[in-house]
Amino acid sequence: MTDPTTSPTTDPTTSPTTGPTAGPRPRVSTRRLMVVGVLVCLFLAGVVSYYASSHPDGLAFVAREKGFAGSAGPHASDGSPFAGYATRGIDNARVSGGVAGIVGGALVFVIAGGLFLAVRRRDRAGSDAEAGTGVAGDHTERDDD
Repeated sequence: MTDPTTSPTTDPTTSPTTGPTAGPRPRVSTRRLMVVGVLVCLFLAGVVSYYASSHPDGLAFVAREKGFAGSAGPHASDGSPFAGYATRGIDNARVSGGVAGIVGGALVFVIAGGLFLAVRRRDRAGSDAEAGTGVAGDHTERDDD
């Protein structure tokens, strides 16, 4: 019988420098990450935002508190369908704010995603032109000997 205090451990699940090792981490696909991220954002914008604050527009709240809210003129977007963190035509404040949040979040996602794709395509085309391929993704070499 060996003394456990004097013999080194040979347990393959631990390492003296890093601790327990669980093997390689599973890879998360970019598509799955994007879908989960978008769903979380839409949930936050559509549901959680209603409970975030009773004063969502800090400037308007402070203007009322300090007494200079009456000096402001009408806002340029007062007639828009989503003015005032609400959706015109929906009387329920919770649903109205949720719809406005979801539409706003989706709009930001579409604009940001479009800009990302435009920059990515331009960057990929530029790097392919420098490499001499001329066509994105068409970089195959053949040995005809």
